[in-house]
Amino acid sequence: MNAETSLHRQVHPSWVQQGRVTSQAFRPTPKDQKCLSVYDGDQITAEDAWTHFTQGLGHASIGVLAVTVAECTRQQLRVAPDPKTFPEHVLIDFSEFAENQIKKKAKHLRAAAESHGWQYRAVDLI
Repeated sequence: MNAETSLHRQVHPSWVQQGRVTSQAFRPTPKDQKCLSVYDGDQITAEDAWTHFTQGLGHASIGVLAVTVAECTRQQLRVAPDPKTFPEHVLIDFSEFAENQIKKKAKHLRAAAESHGWQYRAVDLI
């Protein structure tokens, strides 16, 4: 990975409100131990990541947005490979921040992802 590596984030259908992706798509839940799960774009395409997530792992996703490593770094978020989960797995680590800071950082990441547009969309689900 380098600064320009795309980090593919799956978008759950409930994270879309009135046609817009909410910042919840980029905010880790308590069960995630303050880490956001993404795919390393240097190792897997957005479409293949979506297929792995939905068909391989059996989770719901309407498509893939992406942020870069540099955009995470600007938010002081560490990005670390996590190949134990699966080879292309990466974690964006929010653990050093309080909940209000996490929400702000998630909004910045969502805005960055929106500026790149959908990397892959399951058109039949939207």
